Amino acid sequence: MPEATSSTASEIRTRFLAVDSANAADVLDALDFPDQGLHPSFTPYPAPGQKLAGWAFTIKGQMTPYSRQGGDPDKMAACAALAPDVVSVWAGGGEGVSFFGELIAIGMKERGCAGAVVDGGVRDLGWLADLDFPVFARYRTPIQSIGRWKVTAWDVPVALPGATARYVAIEPGDFVLADDDGALVIPGPVVGDVLEKSEAIGRKEREIRADLASGLSLADALSKYGHV
Repeated sequence: MPEATSSTASEIRTRFLAVDSANAADVLDALDFPDQGLHPSFTPYPAPGQKLAGWAFTIKGQMTPYSRQGGDPDKMAACAALAPDVVSVWAGGGEGVSFFGELIAIGMKERGCAGAVVDGGVRDLGWLADLDFPVFARYRTPIQSIGRWKVTAWDVPVALPGATARYVAIEPGDFVLADDDGALVIPGPVVGDVLEKSEAIGRKEREIRADLASGLSLADALSKYGHV
């Protein structure tokens, strides 16, 4: 999270909820950050139509066999460190297992967590739908992670599969934005700039839509507004 008051961080997150990821991606290109998109396999669960925005709180793990007795205490410790307006970013290349489901999501939401991005699987989708807790993950599965995948660190730099590069590096305090078009990671130092420029694009697009609805031709709109 940025060096700002919690109210400022919350305000920034709220404003980003009205920003299209496509517009933010165009701004990142213009700022010479061309590889910030996460891989297209990251999908909104349990259904499309979700919007996710928040400061990245990273949770890292790995596939490793261990006793199922006692669960994964480090996972619980990581979730206990979540704060309002953050997105839990789960990294570590889990395969075939669910990193979390309904009960952990309830605990995250109670702490003010804004949602999750998961480089792995989720489950309990029917129950997650009732929580209004946005999740973007690579897959769904009923198979739990306990005894198969465990948390090894949190609030550390991680990397998730990228759209135009093999990986996208994510630092704690970067910003995550995701909608039906996909997911982006906005580097912390340019969050404010990306927000303001994305909002400006959004205002311009609304003007174009209004003119088109009033009968302006697409050719004349392009002549008037230029490329958007």
